[in-house]
Amino acid sequence: MPIVRDNATSLYRQIAARLRDEIAGGRFEPSGRLPSEAEIGARFAVSRVTVRLALEELAKSRLIERRKGKGTYVAGKEVRHELDTLRSFHESLVLQGLNASMLILALEPMKTPEMIAASLGPGWETCLFLERLHLVDNEPIALGRSFLPASLAKFSREEMESRPTYAIVSALAGVEVERAHVTIGAQNADPDLEALLKIPNGAALLVMERTSWFIDNIPAERSTFYVRPERYRFVMNNVFRS
Repeated sequence: MPIVRDNATSLYRQIAARLRDEIAGGRFEPSGRLPSEAEIGARFAVSRVTVRLALEELAKSRLIERRKGKGTYVAGKEVRHELDTLRSFHESLVLQGLNASMLILALEPMKTPEMIAASLGPGWETCLFLERLHLVDNEPIALGRSFLPASLAKFSREEMESRPTYAIVSALAGVEVERAHVTIGAQNADPDLEALLKIPNGAALLVMERTSWFIDNIPAERSTFYVRPERYRFVMNNVFRS
């Protein structure tokens, strides 16, 4: 239905009501991100001032969250990563119905850093280093840096860009990853991370450190993920056992 311009109800209130109905109807699922102010203005043929008034109306009702430099989202919408399920970072995004993609920034054989080699044990003197940018709706949400078995160099760049880490290492070994140890922390972003993740200077990041093993305690990979925290939550579901 078009906006009625000679209606007694202000234009911005009509737009706010339309967006409210669309939010309730799930139009902006699964990411919860609304179009930009310019896109909303073009859609309804109104000025940005009118759009901002409409969004302020929704924000007052706590239906949306407006984040400077990051866009407007349905309140409470967040990407979730369940820690009690053995799942790749990329896979957790895809299973939520998100438009997730990966972009390879680095893929090269290298000498394994001393501390990582020590934690993984014999056979890890060299490795394949993989650095990928994780995106949702083409917006960077995390940077992953993985140290993988050196023999994974046989896989093509295209395979590395389209397949989750666990799928890659499992294809090599012929068995599934059996377990993982995960720690969650936080740190301020350095200039490189700020540029790659498009975040303000000194912004805080969630940091997930993960080491995974195959059966018989055979190391599978070691990864670090630097995650933008404003729309991402790590979740653990506990069951009490007497």
